[in-house]
Amino acid sequence: MKSFRKELWFNTPSRRAFVNITDDVDSLLKESGIKEGLCLVNAMHISASVFINDDERGLHKDYEKWLEKLAPEKPYEQYRHNDTGEDNADAHLKRQIMGREIVVAITNGKLDFGPWEQIFYGEFDGMRRKRVLVKIIGE
Repeated sequence: MKSFRKELWFNTPSRRAFVNITDDVDSLLKESGIKEGLCLVNAMHISASVFINDDERGLHKDYEKWLEKLAPEKPYEQYRHNDTGEDNADAHLKRQIMGREIVVAITNGKLDFGPWEQIFYGEFDGMRRKRVLVKIIGE
């Protein structure tokens, strides 16, 4: 069995963002040469996420609105985590909701998606460099 590992780096210009990384992951799959196996994509930071869904602008706005209702950024003093001098407790909660990682099957050298599925990096405390691990195993 072969193993392939690379990192993708992001520095979003805003505090929150959804970035479609499907093409990036697909390029790494091609680079790996693996035809059958599994692809793990993992946010390597506790205030960012990786998830699969539709690449539709209205849905992304719905996510933003929904997440802000569940874990509003302000007032900062509503969160004990922010007592440490941080202001990103909401980002930790949003990450927990959206998830840390995804796994996609690889079949015939392609990411084996259902209809409309795309891979996204979700940033909830941006404006600094963060990384995503892509680990591909198989034959």
